[in-house]
Amino acid sequence: MPRLAPIAAAALLAAAALPSLAAADTPLPVAVPEAVGLSSERLGRIASVLKADIEAGRLPGAVVAIARHGKLAYHEAFGFRDKDAGVPMTKDTIFALASMTKPMTSVAIMMLNEEGRLFISDPVGRYLPAIGKMQVGVQKKAADGQVVLETEPPKRAMTVQDLLRHTSGITYGGRGTTPVHKLQPASSGFAGTNMTTAEFIEKLGAAPLLYQPGTTWEYGLSVDVLGAIVEQMSGKSLGGFLQERLWGPLGMTDTSFTIPDAKHDRFAKGLANDPDSGRPQSVLDLRKPLKMECGGGCAAGTAADYVRFAQMLLDKGKFGGRQIVAPKTIEYMTADHLGGASHNNLGPGYGFGLGFTVRLSTGVAGVSGSPGDYNWGGAYGTWFWVDPEEDLTAVFMAHAPGPIRLHYRKLMTTLVNQAVMD
Repeated sequence: MPRLAPIAAAALLAAAALPSLAAADTPLPVAVPEAVGLSSERLGRIASVLKADIEAGRLPGAVVAIARHGKLAYHEAFGFRDKDAGVPMTKDTIFALASMTKPMTSVAIMMLNEEGRLFISDPVGRYLPAIGKMQVGVQKKAADGQVVLETEPPKRAMTVQDLLRHTSGITYGGRGTTPVHKLQPASSGFAGTNMTTAEFIEKLGAAPLLYQPGTTWEYGLSVDVLGAIVEQMSGKSLGGFLQERLWGPLGMTDTSFTIPDAKHDRFAKGLANDPDSGRPQSVLDLRKPLKMECGGGCAAGTAADYVRFAQMLLDKGKFGGRQIVAPKTIEYMTADHLGGASHNNLGPGYGFGLGFTVRLSTGVAGVSGSPGDYNWGGAYGTWFWVDPEEDLTAVFMAHAPGPIRLHYRKLMTTLVNQAVMD
């Protein structure tokens, strides 16, 4: 038998050490990690850490997908889809994406922009008059010491760009206890399960803004408003538009706003109680129909589907030989758009683009990465990022809705980056 060259032999050994990646199960072409500059040995640390957490009862299960240079180098499932029933996790498990819906809705808005149907600098009131009439809340103390809520006009109109970058002044009602918070819907999931789009816009439009538009980064219902704009401009439901323009062309066959009956058994269950606090926790059950297909947090999908979306972003809008959105659009979306606005809650070293957190430099941030990499996660434990400098994207899917989800964001970023060898 002829002797293999050292590189070829190493690749074969690495392939033998990894679980098989059957072509039928993979969303992208498959490569041995070493063939795309990743270390199989170091990628093995992902399994070691996640399995230990699963055995310790801190995580029910997870699916991880990592692609580099357009090739899927790692795609594994760990733990349980349903721990109580003993059902093992599989790579085709469906998760509630929560706020990982937001980047897809943001892309939908940019598709309308590319067609000249709206401009990013347009006032939101042009499309949704009720939102354009929102006043800004001002808290004052009355003579008796009680806090009263007054309003003042916005100093400038809220724009579509403000919605995309979370500088609209809109918040989540569940993020605080001020009088303004109490008047806004609690969350995207709450709005999606309790209101139609028209009811959502009416309720939100009657509430005051927490901040003056353009002044402060404040996470909230902005992208749900974008979803309403997509519906109005396209004449379709948000899910219908995304299926036609994004999910269908990308082959995201398991992504939707309501999981069909035939796929109900593939939906992951989280732990009943938070592993640290012991308090009850829950995940939005997308096997039940929504009243509103909320663009800020109501989609469900798989790691395989989402890595296709992420790869499209990494490849400047192109996937499978088709240009989904323009390269300049992706470049624009993944630049920092905050400027002089306050960078609340993003952490040091990060700005925000049009749908993503954007890393500003190699240093400063609390985890490793590259200037210009961008990411976003979901409240139920999902997480993804794209690193153009390393030509890499990674997706982490889990139902871990408590504060522990923040731990897994840092953990997965660290474990993937330490496996990059060139």
